[in-house]
Amino acid sequence: MATTRHENPLAFLDEELAELRRQNLYRPLRVMSSAQGPVATVDGREVISLSSNDYLGLTHHPRLRQAALDAVRQFGAGSGAVRTIAGTMSLHEELEDELARFKGTEAVLTFQSGFTANTGVIPTITGEADLIVSDGLNHASIIDGMRLSKAPRVIYPHADVGALREKLAEARAKGGAEGKPHRLILVVTDGVFSMDGDIAPLPGIVEAAEEFGAAVMVDDAHASGVLGKNGRGSVDHFGLHGRVAIQVGTLSKAVGVLGGYVAGSQALRDMLIQRARPFLFSTSAPPAVAAACLEAIRVFLEEPELIDRLWANTRRFKSELRRLGFDTGVSETPITPVMVGDSATAQRFSNRLFDAGVFAQPVVYPTVALDKARIRTIVSAAHSDEMLDRSLTAFDSVGRELGLTTG
Repeated sequence: MATTRHENPLAFLDEELAELRRQNLYRPLRVMSSAQGPVATVDGREVISLSSNDYLGLTHHPRLRQAALDAVRQFGAGSGAVRTIAGTMSLHEELEDELARFKGTEAVLTFQSGFTANTGVIPTITGEADLIVSDGLNHASIIDGMRLSKAPRVIYPHADVGALREKLAEARAKGGAEGKPHRLILVVTDGVFSMDGDIAPLPGIVEAAEEFGAAVMVDDAHASGVLGKNGRGSVDHFGLHGRVAIQVGTLSKAVGVLGGYVAGSQALRDMLIQRARPFLFSTSAPPAVAAACLEAIRVFLEEPELIDRLWANTRRFKSELRRLGFDTGVSETPITPVMVGDSATAQRFSNRLFDAGVFAQPVVYPTVALDKARIRTIVSAAHSDEMLDRSLTAFDSVGRELGLTTG
């Protein structure tokens, strides 16, 4: 009997991938075969890494390694279930208590990632009777969290407090459905914006929100461990404790491990436990992860010299890039973009840096606008002066080669 030949219903994927390659927007995965660190083995080659979010070098810190190993020996490899069934361990509760004290809030609930924290909290606390007001450059996880909510939303131009105030005034004047007042107006912003490295004008945002009776939510993924006393984040950096309703953070950047958290009131934590879908339908963090995160917070408190070193390296690297003639945009933090413009040049720049022994990834559309491609760099506390010198030499040479600087 002759077999019937069926066409591949997913054949369009090949066409779309070919188009991405044609536009220089296709990004293959680079494979690391060493520990994460300032020097790593990527695609079989030892390079200086400027592409990690490991701000303080904690991914390989001996205290975190030991905490993870001890937890595996005591509690095993996994938690076995979601936390509402049988997956809550004493380590999870201890980590959340420590994080709440660290952030200066009543309570904390941890999630599997910063992304799931945002997609958990936003649709849980907002609905049709509410309004979300979002910065135009907020992280994709915030955008997806808003999409999962039934609440209407408005966008204000990036970091424009005047425009935010206008949006809030309009919202209060018009109300929601049938002109009824919104139950909740939630203003959402990143603390540090992950592509440009600028800091949100949080004092102005909070003042505008208070003027119109709105609540503020800050995603501090790239501010945790970087800004504020001992890395407590942007709320602490600006002295706004008690005036920001919700703080979202990550445990996979400066903390050096994996996960996310929501910090706020006890009532917020209790409601998230009852209703946040990523929390309810995902297995909890393995013991090793929770224990290593807990140890990282203690390192924040006991080894403040790591943050001092991070900022010293940041100031040096950023100023030298500018001296060489590179455009680093509006960055105020260790996230230092080298603005290139088009994606093809960004890809070539990154490849030539890799040839020169520096791993610095390009960021292209759709992560940024088509004409805003850049090389995104982050120096860490673990980079030595020699590593920074070698990296700057490579940037100088490749920049002149590609005509981006004149030397």
